[in-house]
Amino acid sequence: MTVSIARDCLASLLGEAAASPEREICGLLFGSAERIDAAIATINVAPHSEDEFEIDPAALIAAHRAERAGGPRLIGHYHSHPSGSAHPSARDAAAAQPGRLWLILGGGEAMLWRAGATGFTPVSIAIR
Repeated sequence: MTVSIARDCLASLLGEAAASPEREICGLLFGSAERIDAAIATINVAPHSEDEFEIDPAALIAAHRAERAGGPRLIGHYHSHPSGSAHPSARDAAAAQPGRLWLILGGGEAMLWRAGATGFTPVSIAIR
């Protein structure tokens, strides 16, 4: 499976991650099964944001309400690993919601994953 993302969107996310070397950044992904149309930053409300993330519940609720009202489809989220790789961590696996896309930024790169019942499957990224 391949999912596309705009070059400027991906560059912006990589820049956001590079600008935050002390804490994990996070946000929501919108689009379809084959395409990321938008990535919206959210506040990381985790108590230890240097090595974990939690998307602001208010932002998540607002995204779900907007989707139900005909707005953009929430397909997953992104976050960074400031001192790690772009691979899912054990903490990521414990929090995974099957079917959602996870765009992880780490080590200067971005990798896309689909969460499943037994772990993550890598997803190819096509830059458009």
